[in-house]
Amino acid sequence: MNRTEFVVAIAVILFLAFALGWFAFWVVSRFSRVTHSDMAELENMAQALHSAEEQRDEAITYLQYREQELQTEIHQKEAELRAAMDGLREARQESAELRAYIESLNA
Repeated sequence: MNRTEFVVAIAVILFLAFALGWFAFWVVSRFSRVTHSDMAELENMAQALHSAEEQRDEAITYLQYREQELQTEIHQKEAELRAAMDGLREARQESAELRAYIESLNA
């Protein structure tokens, strides 16, 4: 094989590699082509996702507000309960003192 035949063989091999690469690119682009209907569907999905995220954020905000409101209400109820328990304790103590006084008078 002389130099001319070697150059021709290399040129043919390079041309075949180029042709094979171009054909592979054409096949891949043919199968992965995105149509207008696909783009419209993707746009609708993106809008739906955006709307869902906004609703989620609103729900989280509402739940945080509601949780704070309920925590405040719980603290108020606990304060009322403590006040009622203190009043009941004082009433029982006063009742016990009155019973003891009445028993001392009757005895």
